[in-house]
Amino acid sequence: MDKQIKKKKWTVKRLATYGGISVLVIFVAYQLIFADRRQKLKIEKDKITISTVARGVFQEFIPQTGTVEPSRTVYLDAVEGGKIKRVVAESGAMLKAGDIILELSNLNRELDVLNQEAQLTETINRGRDTRLGITKNDLEQRQTLALIDNQLAILEPQFKREKQLFEKKLISKQAFEKTEADYKYNMERRRITYEVYRNDSIDRIRQIKDLNLSERKLTQNLEGVGQILDNLVIRAPMDGQLSRPQLDAGQNVTPGQRLGQVDIVGSYKVRVPIDELYLPRITTGLHATTSFNNKDYELEIMYIYPTIENGRFFVDMNFIGEAPGGIRRGQSLRLRIELGQSSEELLLPVGGFYKDTGGNWVFVMEGENKAVRRDIKLGRKNTENFEVLEGLKPGDKVITSSYENFGDSEVLLLD
Repeated sequence: MDKQIKKKKWTVKRLATYGGISVLVIFVAYQLIFADRRQKLKIEKDKITISTVARGVFQEFIPQTGTVEPSRTVYLDAVEGGKIKRVVAESGAMLKAGDIILELSNLNRELDVLNQEAQLTETINRGRDTRLGITKNDLEQRQTLALIDNQLAILEPQFKREKQLFEKKLISKQAFEKTEADYKYNMERRRITYEVYRNDSIDRIRQIKDLNLSERKLTQNLEGVGQILDNLVIRAPMDGQLSRPQLDAGQNVTPGQRLGQVDIVGSYKVRVPIDELYLPRITTGLHATTSFNNKDYELEIMYIYPTIENGRFFVDMNFIGEAPGGIRRGQSLRLRIELGQSSEELLLPVGGFYKDTGGNWVFVMEGENKAVRRDIKLGRKNTENFEVLEGLKPGDKVITSSYENFGDSEVLLLD
């Protein structure tokens, strides 16, 4: 008798089919729920720059190029015009104060000076003649008073004696009256003469004072006119080195023309042009550093020029302590001018990424071969570092080279 065989419900084939479907469903669900769907890009690790975020001293500064100049320069400008008569000192010569550099000739100016000197001398002489006349008049009035006093010295005792004799009727009235008249006449004459002398003396003092003042001024003018010809001789105003353009005998020179300059040797300053954007932040006393022959030197802003030319203003900086040996006028120095006090901050090295992200995000390394985009916030910047305000912590490794070829990628896979 045949026995019915029941068909198995869970065969190996069916189990395998359902197992495969389950695995597929789980995989799809994982991909839908947990898988990383961010856009990825593979790049070569040796073609990027990776920098480490760290705490450090942040000093805001601006890089500038300054020009070395002598610490003091005196320019030689012609006061008088004329022709060059003789060139004495050549450009580059070391001079002492008062040394002759060149001589000018100006015949018209010399004749004019002689005429002025003659006129002033004549005016001074006239004033002296006037003073002499005043003094002579004073002496004559004094002599007149002395003569009157002498006559009174004779008449007064005679008048007193004859008065007594007349009262005793020992002399005639006619003789007494003559003596009395002579005595009273000379008394009145002295009074009038003295009053005139006193008034003249007051006026004489004023006149002499005015004459003396006028003579002093005329004498000063005479000396000044004489110095006009001295201006035809160009001399060194101080000890230093001469720099001048090519000048030859017979060449015409106009008043105010620059004939050269004398520089102090061995003492230098640096003149630096700075963009007017930084004008509110630049003050005297700010420091700067420069390197020369592999050695660092420190400078300080000593003077800020008030005018702005072509969007830039200038400052003069002096070396603090030792100045570089071997520098020359006109030489350029690269400077880092500090804009404030230094402070400790979280720093991210400067790189090409900023041009592509504006400092709003960066790629941060996760492990050795993966970098993920992260939003950040940056603050101040100098030529070396950014100040990190948000989004990064010490030790983070950031790709700081250019992001130009990364497109919209959010994850970078490094080979």
